[in-house]
Amino acid sequence: MHSSTAEESARVALEPNQETTQPSTSSPQPSPKRRLGRFLTIVIAVLAFAALILAVFRDKVPPATTVAPAAAGDAHPGGTLRLKGTTEAVRMSGILAPVLSGQFVATLTVVKLTPNGTRVKQGDLLAEFDRQAQIRDSIDKQAEYDKLANQVVGEQAKEDAARAKDETELKQAEDSLSKAQLEKEKAEIMSRIDAEKAQENLEEAQATLAQLRETFALKRRAARAAIRILAIQRDRTRQIMMHARADADLMQIRSPLDGVVVLNTIWKQGKMGEVQEGDQLRPGNPFMQVVDPSVMQVRVPANQQDFLSLRAGQPARVHLDAYPDLVFPGTLEEMAPVARSGDFSSRLRNFAVVFSITGQDPRLMPDLSAAVDVDLTHDSAAKGAR
Repeated sequence: MHSSTAEESARVALEPNQETTQPSTSSPQPSPKRRLGRFLTIVIAVLAFAALILAVFRDKVPPATTVAPAAAGDAHPGGTLRLKGTTEAVRMSGILAPVLSGQFVATLTVVKLTPNGTRVKQGDLLAEFDRQAQIRDSIDKQAEYDKLANQVVGEQAKEDAARAKDETELKQAEDSLSKAQLEKEKAEIMSRIDAEKAQENLEEAQATLAQLRETFALKRRAARAAIRILAIQRDRTRQIMMHARADADLMQIRSPLDGVVVLNTIWKQGKMGEVQEGDQLRPGNPFMQVVDPSVMQVRVPANQQDFLSLRAGQPARVHLDAYPDLVFPGTLEEMAPVARSGDFSSRLRNFAVVFSITGQDPRLMPDLSAAVDVDLTHDSAAKGAR
């Protein structure tokens, strides 16, 4: 009796637990804490992606120049503005591989070359290309010209001798005609037969003189034509000879001014490099420059914001990145009126600004990176004085 009562009590006690352990047929709903965690995770991922894009864009955009703090109330910041640029020579001349007119030459071989950095005077030899073909053509045309010139002289001498002979015959015919005319005047005192002979002699002398005069003019025109043909051939050969000599001279390039030799970097043999002796260049290829280092300048690109603070005549100090101890005074000389698109975005535009450099140094050469510190206080002081 007691045992059955205990079993029933245990069954009743276990029934609520069995109900709670049965699986639910409906899907479980996420708790508010879990949904908030997911939302925060998404927000953090979006912010990280945006920060990554901002960092990449900031690396591509050129760094803005720094300007010293401006005075209160000044529309434009005062102090110093730093710009980055490249040195260049005011006086320079580009040297090209010679272009030979009248003949096609695929490549030209360099046989002599002035080393990079050599100081040269005007007229000094800078480079020489193989000119054996041009010299050979010049020698051949010289021999042909001399032959034709001698032929012209010989034909002229023959014509002079033939002219003298024809003039003698013409003179004799004139004398014969005069004699026949005198004989004809005696016809009144001559017999009839002698008078007829005198008449025949007169007509024959007249015909002979007329024929000699006509042939004399024809011979002269023919001789002049033959000599003229030889003279034209001679002159044409001379022009070809002079042209070959000029081409040979073009193969020797001389300095157009006093300065320093700067070899350009060109594409050769599948890579970039400076030209050397033995290299082959295409006609018209620029391979060298002669620069005058006595007058140098710095060309810098200024962005739209910095350009507004620049004025012609502002003083500056030029620092060379390769030589930190070199500092030169400079002056803003030129400002481009039209901007050009930037390298990274068409919306970012730059203005070309040129600063002159005062002073000289052997280390001051073209194509050196330089930093220019522009004194903006000079412009502010000038505005205050006005």
